[in-house]
Amino acid sequence: QVQLAESGGGSVQAGGSLRLSCAASGYTYSMGWFRQAPGKEREGVAAIDSDGSTRYANSVKGRFTISRDNGKNTLYLQMSSLKPEDTAMYYCAACWTCNLDSLRSAAYWGQGTQVTVSS
Repeated sequence: QVQLAESGGGSVQAGGSLRLSCAASGYTYSMGWFRQAPGKEREGVAAIDSDGSTRYANSVKGRFTISRDNGKNTLYLQMSSLKPEDTAMYYCAACWTCNLDSLRSAAYWGQGTQVTVSS
């Protein structure tokens, strides 16, 4: 059992930046960020494997950067040039291999942290 705790969400104006963090209770092979906007399905945002390889949703490429500190069992998401359409609850996930196109790839989920971007 892995417990995940997100932090760092908040409200920001369009064009601003936020950094999300996710503290894991133990080591995880692959971790990812997913998000869910009101009335929409949860979608994959970014993922990073234990070897450091990363992948991003097209909608956030060039604006978001995922990283991890294995020594601290912590996942990060640096979000820049935020847009109102980035408004969502952001969830951290731990997986064997996080697949941004499949929620079933996540073995564990955090409780989420809200990001609100105003225009």
